[in-house]
Amino acid sequence: MNHKEELLQKIRENKETVGIIGLGYVGLPLAVNFAEAGVKVIGFEKSKEKADKINKGDNYIKDIRDAVLREVVVDKLMLEATTDESRMKECDALIIAVPTPLDRFRKPDMSYIESACLDIGRNMKSGTFISLESTTYPTTTEDFMLPIIQRESGLKQGEDFWLAYSPERVDPGNKQFHTRNTPKVMGAMSEDGMEIGEALYLKAIDKIHKVSSPRVAEMVKILENTYRLINISLINELALLSGKMGINIWEVIEAAKTKPFGFQAFYPGPGIGGHCIPLDPFYLEHIAKKYDFDLSMIHTAGHINMRMPHYMYIKISTALNHHKKAVNGSNILFLGVAYKPNIDDPRESPALEIMDITAHKGGEVTYHDPYISTVKTNEGRVYQSVELTEETLKSADVVVLTTNHKDFDVEFIQKHAKLIVDLRNMIKESSENVYKL
Repeated sequence: MNHKEELLQKIRENKETVGIIGLGYVGLPLAVNFAEAGVKVIGFEKSKEKADKINKGDNYIKDIRDAVLREVVVDKLMLEATTDESRMKECDALIIAVPTPLDRFRKPDMSYIESACLDIGRNMKSGTFISLESTTYPTTTEDFMLPIIQRESGLKQGEDFWLAYSPERVDPGNKQFHTRNTPKVMGAMSEDGMEIGEALYLKAIDKIHKVSSPRVAEMVKILENTYRLINISLINELALLSGKMGINIWEVIEAAKTKPFGFQAFYPGPGIGGHCIPLDPFYLEHIAKKYDFDLSMIHTAGHINMRMPHYMYIKISTALNHHKKAVNGSNILFLGVAYKPNIDDPRESPALEIMDITAHKGGEVTYHDPYISTVKTNEGRVYQSVELTEETLKSADVVVLTTNHKDFDVEFIQKHAKLIVDLRNMIKESSENVYKL
């Protein structure tokens, strides 16, 4: 029996061991899904603190129910976490779900993927299926990962192991679509790899959509998020123009939505946050340069988004000026630092940049977020969430609505705040003390 037949038989009999590299918003929910299906899972984490938490059944991802994590870890012993990469030799499949940030020059930081590939190459056994889920640029799997793994392992793709790309589609806080019921795209480097990957992933995901190659799957991920980036950047730019013209952009969008075809509503805000949408255009720009191709539309959309926090600071400054106050010395309370409503994720949140700009201009910055107790801004300022009370609201020279959490009592905020800058359309009508985006 060859490697492929051995692995497929293990998968059929539920005897395979799956390794998940990176136990964050993507990796941990996927690990739990496999474990719930009766698959033995080893989670690999660089953070000992995270590994220890998981092994105690302590949850730190809100999209996973606490009881479910405890069941698969403590009761059924189907999931364990480790910092020991040598245990990758125990795994029949290794799925990479590590961060892919940008460096300070806005270029892809591939160090996390590279580290995972080095660990895999040095520790995996023959007959292993490997899949990357992290957001990246097209050709990463074939041109970046494959040479590292083959060099370090001395094994050959298609004979001794199989390599694939299957992008994560996690939407934190989404109650309707989660890891299991969101269709999964996968592109493998060989037909055997595709057959193995589909058989494996179907235990954790309801539907697999197969594409012809990893680079197609990589471009799918970029397309999904760049589509949103361009449309959100478009509506943000129109919102800024509408504000100058005295037009309510929210009324415009509601009217446009009545068209039953050819229009999809996107909404303005202080900028785009999260791990994917603000970063994807720069991944694509990186690889496009190698092909001597200029992504002018995507480049423009990315830079519109990057400028939004500065424009939002101008909104705050203008509102204060109209009330005969300067930013310098004013008490400015931000409501919400998560990048989207009802989650505890501040990654790439525009609120953090607006806070930095405001603090740099002399504003006394405070914030309240019911989901995030402590936050560190891009410039390294650390803030603790203050209690949202009548006193807190009254003492602020301006209250800035930066995240539209459902927990916020808009009527209570309006009643006690002297001045409000609403960047999320939480207050439907503007007034003398309410300034809208």
